Amino acid sequence: MNIFVANLNFKIQSEHLQEIFEEYGEVTSAKVIMDRETGRSKGFGFVEMANDEEAKKAIETLNGAELEGKTIAVKEAEPRGSYQPKRSFGGGGNRGGGGYNKSFKPRGDYNSNRDNRY
Repeated sequence: MNIFVANLNFKIQSEHLQEIFEEYGEVTSAKVIMDRETGRSKGFGFVEMANDEEAKKAIETLNGAELEGKTIAVKEAEPRGSYQPKRSFGGGGNRGGGGYNKSFKPRGDYNSNRDNRY
């Protein structure tokens, strides 16, 4: 089972995350997600556990626990690409127009030296 762990202290490394979850069973992988540009932790990670029952026990026990001064959130990870943003049918916005207007003629006399053939 793949487990999502949020609100991690930025000092937590993947190895530390693995050690915490190994108390509940076999961990096949543990990864703290890092920012590509800064190299700093993004404050969340994923843990993969071989046994679903052990994973559920870890989720149940660790969700809401304090780790390095922060209360972490632990839940079963959703499959990649399964996130569906809420649709919004309200709001206004610019619904019309735009585009090129052939009949546009500039106002004013800023092109007085040119022949106005718009």
